[in-house]
Amino acid sequence: MKIRTTVLAAAISGAAILAATAQAQTPTFFRIGTGGAGGTYFPIGGTIANAISAPPGSRACDEGGQCGVPGLIAIAQSTNASVQNNAAVQSGELEAGMTAADTLLAMYSGTGKFEGKPHPKLRVIANLFPEDLHLVLPKGGDLNGLADLKGKRVGIAQAGSGTQVAVLQMLEAYGVTRDNMDEAELNNSQSAERLSDGQLDAYFYAAGWPVAAMVQLSSTKGMSLYSFSDDEIKKINEIIPSYIPSKIPGGAYEGIDSDTVTPAVSAMLVVSADQPEELIYGITEALWNKNTRKLLDNGHAKGKQITAETALDGVLGLGVPLHPGAERFYKEAGLLK
Repeated sequence: MKIRTTVLAAAISGAAILAATAQAQTPTFFRIGTGGAGGTYFPIGGTIANAISAPPGSRACDEGGQCGVPGLIAIAQSTNASVQNNAAVQSGELEAGMTAADTLLAMYSGTGKFEGKPHPKLRVIANLFPEDLHLVLPKGGDLNGLADLKGKRVGIAQAGSGTQVAVLQMLEAYGVTRDNMDEAELNNSQSAERLSDGQLDAYFYAAGWPVAAMVQLSSTKGMSLYSFSDDEIKKINEIIPSYIPSKIPGGAYEGIDSDTVTPAVSAMLVVSADQPEELIYGITEALWNKNTRKLLDNGHAKGKQITAETALDGVLGLGVPLHPGAERFYKEAGLLK
């Protein structure tokens, strides 16, 4: 009887250890909404997902393993970008998302196109990089001004994107609307293909340069970029203050040797207020460690502009709160007083 009791106790103890181990190894999945595969959000989101992950059973950071949050498996998910990402974070369909600052503010506060439809759960982790508005034209193409797009076949980016929301606001100021242009709601890759095939006269896309689909377009059929006038930049900034003057440097795309003047908006990483403080603290900490720096520097060219020193640029004055976990990290790191 003694032996049987001892064996039973050992079996129970072993089962308890196995159960505890299994529980400790239970992964936490973290989906990050990005954008189309031909844009900038998707590759940057993939780098961030890799940086903050440390799946159960992986080697420790100091042993050459991943330096993310223990047990976290982050996944970059292709979406229609800003609007869809913010809505999905609000509803809990995604844990995080990348978004343009102007769309983030409008959706958080329920203003503009989102009048009466606030998304109060949205919280910021970090400012990432500037998204330059590309107005792409066929090789050798030109415009006398934005008003010239009236009557043209124009790609206005996909439905559910912050680019489309902003572009329609900009064009309306120059008398160009859905009623007097032949608009196409397409992602960046689709727009590039149709421009190449002669099915579009122009298309808009806001993203950090260089954009993969445009790199391919410029090196095959060729393309031109529209350089906005000073008056257009000023008016756009008055309409959408989040869009500020910027430049796409010459040489960013094959065949375009001079700088292109254009408005740009900040890309930000957001989560829901429902996400645990400790988890978001760990993710923010992982986002700015040395291992992540290497990944960002060796990935998409825009990754080099994603730094801890610029993580709060434009955030505090935006009107959308930091997540408490991120706020705690920045305070402890001396980046936020």
